[in-house]
Amino acid sequence: MATLTTGLRLYNSLTRSVEDFRPGDPAGRHVTWYSCGPTVYDASHMGHARSYISFDILRRVLTHYFGYDVFFVMNITDVDDKIIKRARQEYLFAEYSASPSTTISSITSDLTLAIESYVTATLAETDPDKKTMRERSLGNVKAVMAQVEAEINKNSDNAEHLAAQKEILLASGRDILYDWLDRKVSDDRVFENEIFNTFSRRWEGEYFSDMTALNVLPPDVLTRVSEYVPEIVSYIETIIANGFAYESNGSVYFDVAKFRVDPNHKYAKLVPEAVGDEKMLMEGEGELTSSRATSEKRSPADFALWKSSRRGEPSWDSPWGKGRPGWHIECSAMASAIVGKELDIHTGGVDLKFPHHDNEIAQSEAYYNSNSWVSYFLHSGHLTIAGCKMSKSLKNFITIRQALNEYTAPQLRLTFLLHSWKDTLDYSPSGMEAAIQYEQKIAEFFLNVKAAMRCSPDPYPKWGQDDVTLQKGIDSAKAAVHAALCDNVDTRSVLFALRDLISESNIYIQTCKNAKSPINSPLLKAGAKYVTSILRMFGVTGSTELDSFGFKSADGGEGVAGSVDVEETVLPFVEVLSEFREQIRSTAKSIGDAAVKGTILKACDEIRDSKLPELGVRLEDHEGCPTTVKYVGKEAMRKEKEQKDKLEADRAAEKARKKEEQARVAAEKEAARRIPPSQLFLKETDKYSQFGPEGIPTHDAEGNPVTKSQLKKLEKLHAQQKKVYDEYLKTVPSEN
Repeated sequence: MATLTTGLRLYNSLTRSVEDFRPGDPAGRHVTWYSCGPTVYDASHMGHARSYISFDILRRVLTHYFGYDVFFVMNITDVDDKIIKRARQEYLFAEYSASPSTTISSITSDLTLAIESYVTATLAETDPDKKTMRERSLGNVKAVMAQVEAEINKNSDNAEHLAAQKEILLASGRDILYDWLDRKVSDDRVFENEIFNTFSRRWEGEYFSDMTALNVLPPDVLTRVSEYVPEIVSYIETIIANGFAYESNGSVYFDVAKFRVDPNHKYAKLVPEAVGDEKMLMEGEGELTSSRATSEKRSPADFALWKSSRRGEPSWDSPWGKGRPGWHIECSAMASAIVGKELDIHTGGVDLKFPHHDNEIAQSEAYYNSNSWVSYFLHSGHLTIAGCKMSKSLKNFITIRQALNEYTAPQLRLTFLLHSWKDTLDYSPSGMEAAIQYEQKIAEFFLNVKAAMRCSPDPYPKWGQDDVTLQKGIDSAKAAVHAALCDNVDTRSVLFALRDLISESNIYIQTCKNAKSPINSPLLKAGAKYVTSILRMFGVTGSTELDSFGFKSADGGEGVAGSVDVEETVLPFVEVLSEFREQIRSTAKSIGDAAVKGTILKACDEIRDSKLPELGVRLEDHEGCPTTVKYVGKEAMRKEKEQKDKLEADRAAEKARKKEEQARVAAEKEAARRIPPSQLFLKETDKYSQFGPEGIPTHDAEGNPVTKSQLKKLEKLHAQQKKVYDEYLKTVPSEN
């Protein structure tokens, strides 16, 4: 079988260069792909969306454009220090909140103690962003405590009021109480694995719900750490047997030094410059284990493959005692269990390069006794907010659900498509506005094409030069799209190529209208179908009707992805109404009675501007041409009206602001011209200490004589003020 040749080139983090993509399959068609999935301990945020949407787009392109048979495996990290700590904290906090002994008084007392510990930890924090976040949280809690105390003093007899204040206090102090309760009781309690499993499954469900809302394809295989512990234990045993790991106090660590001196291996292939970065290494070990691991390891660079479990942590049996998998080992073991010893593509966020992915590479090569495990490492860029990295630890993240309350899933996806998948993307209103405008341009294009096709009775008109030009535009767009997709899946250039095709098509429609020449419907439709096919491939629209084009909204119009289409049913009736309205308007224009004419035309405008938009229909009147009918959809029309009203409100507000500014400037100018020149500088005592007989400064604030150049400038300002003041005096009525 011949090897599949596609021309696709991808940026490989292993070589830090764009390379020809050649999967290991002899036929070149089957692609094995492992993607680092979420650590499920909180709501998924837009930083996660950055990674998962970006790789969903790449996966769709490889499958539906280049024709690869992609086998996509993703893991769920459901055993991790963050999960353990958060699940334990939530469990303890729920017990604490439900306890009959927990009263407002006891909460206040406990918060006071918790705050002392929180302040100590805040003072020790070296990360300035985290320190600022902690100080802000502390300030908020103290403010709420004072507010609750004041509310209780005002109304201490109302049981409902007291219960509400208790909930307010608990909600506000939750994060501070989390840490305090955890330190206070965790070592004295034994927790069942099911507590942690229930916690992680809940957040896993939330994650997949978010992915469905974002139209992200599900994986072919999902692996959970908790379900692969036996495979992980066996994997670690092999690494020990191969001489690259050792047991210490019930834990197992990877021997980085021994791996590095082995001539067949190289450590930190992705980020060699990060070797020795103790902060990154500690973060990779996990908050619950980094401190104790220091005394157990042969070297600070060694990382945990297996962690002995303490009280209050989940545990499984192993040859080294009760414990749990380390973070890095999970991906190597689970990917190997499903895919085998060679992996074509491994993906994840750029922040996973070191130590996570570098440690994955090392332990996998140690397991297989090879010097190659993954052929292509692809890393998505960071997502920032106003230039700052989005982070749960900094509490500056926007959840996916919060974003979807403000924007649609297609708009979010278009934002990512307008940027390179491997570069940093700044999430901001201006960036989203660019995506919204692009979406509107596409939606309007589809409306224009459908309206033009309805006005073209001949399905096969004779081709003219304009038709030939448009066909060349379509061919050019296809070539540009292909070149862009081959070039590291450059989706930004793809969207620009589609935009150019849309502009050419719109020009073609307008040219035909102006020349009153027939519109080539099959040609226009071919261009619109091509644009739709690329958007469908990117996951912007969920439509699967290959002969159709455009977006399908929930009510059948254009604008967002959906399933129900009522356009074909509605438009024939609207067309009849439009023709009838056009006849009424033409008749009205010939009526001599201005009042009657105005009443009829006003009624026609009301149908266009008020009645039909409520049904999702837009009428566009053109002088000398038939009215264009477009079924936009009720939701899209509602948004159009909101945007129009907002624009008008913004213009009115800006007009009022300018008027107010002009009034302020005029008032300041009027006040300034009323100042006698002798008093012009007298109030500037911070600059001058002595003044001449006309009020001109002679000495500066330190008592030094002003320089000649300064004096010259002051005299000039004094003369200008005298002129202005004299003109003002002429406008003042004489007392005589």
